[in-house]
Amino acid sequence: MFKVAIGSDHAGYPLKEKIRAYLEQKGIEYIDCGAFSLESCDYAVYAKKTCEKVLSGEAKFGILCCGTGVGISIAANKVAGIRAANCGDYFSAKYTRLHNDANILCLGARVIGDGLACELVDVFLSTNFEGGERHIRRISQITAIEKGDL
Repeated sequence: MFKVAIGSDHAGYPLKEKIRAYLEQKGIEYIDCGAFSLESCDYAVYAKKTCEKVLSGEAKFGILCCGTGVGISIAANKVAGIRAANCGDYFSAKYTRLHNDANILCLGARVIGDGLACELVDVFLSTNFEGGERHIRRISQITAIEKGDL
């Protein structure tokens, strides 16, 4: 079984806690990278901590939460090797794994409800990258952008 790294800022903290409990209920191991309260904090710090767990191999995937999912996804995507997707619907959460091989799911605590968030976590974690020449080529282009080669 794999581990999931989870992180949030203060706005995403309540949703992160719901997801943490949901992962426990499903028997999925996780690494909680913070935040650990509703006290105001900066999402970039927790995005980086969570991304580092994924890049090191300590976790296979990451889940990040902030108010909208936007800020934390922008921060996560600044980390080379991370493909973070802010998703608010089932189709996006599924296809970002199938086609983009995303390794971080970002969610907006002020945008989606707890039930939908758990459904998105399920589909994200259970969907495998389908591979194929066109998808691999596109992911390689993303890596080239990170390295300044495209």
